[in-house]
Amino acid sequence: MLRTINLEWGEISWDRALTAASPNVAGALEKALAGNDLSFEEGLLLATVEGKNLLALVKVADELRRRAVGERITYVVNRNLNFTNICIVGCAFCGFGRGADSPDAYFHSTDALLAKSVEAVEHGATEVCIQGGLPKDLNGYYYVELLRAIKARLPELHVHAYSPMEITYGVEKTRLPLREYLLMLKQAGLNSIPGTAAEILDDKVRRSLSPNKLKVQQWIDVIRTAHSLGIPTTSTMMYGHTEVPEHWVSHLLLLREIQAETGGFTEFVPLGFIHSQTKLFQIGGARAGHSPHEDLIVHALARVLLRGYIHNIQVSWVKLGFEQSLACLEAGANDFGGTLMEESISKAAGANFGEYVSPGEFRAMIRTIGRIPAERSTTYKIRKVFEQPDVDERLPLQGIPIFGAATSHAPATSTGY
Repeated sequence: MLRTINLEWGEISWDRALTAASPNVAGALEKALAGNDLSFEEGLLLATVEGKNLLALVKVADELRRRAVGERITYVVNRNLNFTNICIVGCAFCGFGRGADSPDAYFHSTDALLAKSVEAVEHGATEVCIQGGLPKDLNGYYYVELLRAIKARLPELHVHAYSPMEITYGVEKTRLPLREYLLMLKQAGLNSIPGTAAEILDDKVRRSLSPNKLKVQQWIDVIRTAHSLGIPTTSTMMYGHTEVPEHWVSHLLLLREIQAETGGFTEFVPLGFIHSQTKLFQIGGARAGHSPHEDLIVHALARVLLRGYIHNIQVSWVKLGFEQSLACLEAGANDFGGTLMEESISKAAGANFGEYVSPGEFRAMIRTIGRIPAERSTTYKIRKVFEQPDVDERLPLQGIPIFGAATSHAPATSTGY
């Protein structure tokens, strides 16, 4: 549906779309185009647009994307390592965590994780992303030891690991100061941190999602301390559950404030809530996940509010699917994320997508919207630009709507929440 909307809008230019918008929406968007920061009130106005105003938001966001990063759509070749699904936190929005005695609980050995990392590198990966549950009896130094084991074998591999929740847990277990603990991780080989566990950066919303999870200030403290130590992080936001548009705007403006101070965010990744297998949805505590309308608004709004601060807006193809990912890549986003190779968090929550997209499939899909594919590093250094198609490029077997096929693609699963 969402991709169909974008196709119907066709070649409408951003200035023509702006002319058709209501005066107040056009004014806010013109302010962003002029290089000025928008206020909370202006952000909230844009967060609730419909019809011609939505078209204007999407088109202006895409123009801001073009001015910031050009016509390339990037991706990274990586593998996700979910080392355990055993978790004591009990997030109501999660379908991934298991009790230690659950028949499908697992905790992969370091040798197994190392073998997966070696295999990933052999298949062209430049990054492994490591996240997992929080077992009750976890040794606080486990995260450090795993880093050392991987780096001893694969010193050039970029290790993107441990959410602020995991880092907070490590601090609790070791009783080390946060800064000392993060420095120890860095010295062991930690290259960057996924800015997950953010959900919505509002403590009232967080209490409804997971009262046992870290508070907003704890998330901020981990991120700011990491940035101060030269450890870059991503930033994320989960939408489509109990939050309202006001929360989107507040969340994005907080990220903008942190980035203005530290410059340590490499990207922003909106994460649509996958609802079907989660307790939160099953007990009636949340709506049925993200909608196509919300997908467009959130990605476009992020581009407009974060303009000049966070240059890269990534789509989570695992949570969106191919069709909606392509639509959002025409609504301000510029990065397709990672090949992943495998991942378990979104799939456990009910995502009906597969577990791997090859680089050639990424490139083929990128070309369908007239953009140029490029492989990047985790920190957005361009490794190779693919100006012309090559023999590895092919559309996924499930097809994409450009050919009139059904929209039941099967991407994989993502880097979690």
